Amino acid sequence: MTPGEQLLAGMQRLERTGLNQGTSGNLSVRTADGFLVTPSGVPVERLQAQDMVPMDMDGNVQGRLRPSSEWRMHRDLYAAFPEAQAVAHAHPPHATALACRREGIPAFHYMVAVAGGHDIRCADYATFGTAELSANAVVALQGRKACLLANHGILCHGADLERAIALAVEVETLARQYLLARQHGEPVLLDEAEMGRVIERFKTYGKQPGMEKQA
Repeated sequence: MTPGEQLLAGMQRLERTGLNQGTSGNLSVRTADGFLVTPSGVPVERLQAQDMVPMDMDGNVQGRLRPSSEWRMHRDLYAAFPEAQAVAHAHPPHATALACRREGIPAFHYMVAVAGGHDIRCADYATFGTAELSANAVVALQGRKACLLANHGILCHGADLERAIALAVEVETLARQYLLARQHGEPVLLDEAEMGRVIERFKTYGKQPGMEKQA
């Protein structure tokens, strides 16, 4: 698939899995000249592969449509994290509910380590589409591949678009489990030593010979 086709399929997957609704959320992939990002305000059912917007790292638009209002967040994430090859931003219900409480996800379950650390942070609030929001997200993502955005949603990056979206699905699953666990009191948290062991094991978790693309 072309990068545009990947983004189209990715947006369709976000809606199909319930991570996104309407025109909210956005995806991007890194390119040789910058990145390709989904356009602003186009419903998934009307979106086409050729609608994706090429941008350079100076924020110049090369396509016929306006880019997502969150293009700065994508651009700044690529600048801050050279390993990031794709970015997923969405408004899934459970993770967004936590973000609206301005809470992250602590180490209540070992799978929290899938985001790269012993917790999943919540970035400080700023108005959508602003440089301040982008800067806050970069801070929250230090040493992590995912974060919540206060009163907003989630942000994930990965080595490719498939993995960035898969991480978004996992974060939403963890948020739902965490909220369920809290209905009967605060869950028992794993300590940093245990999470350190989990993070170390995750370096080879799920990797099979000849299938290097698996997470």
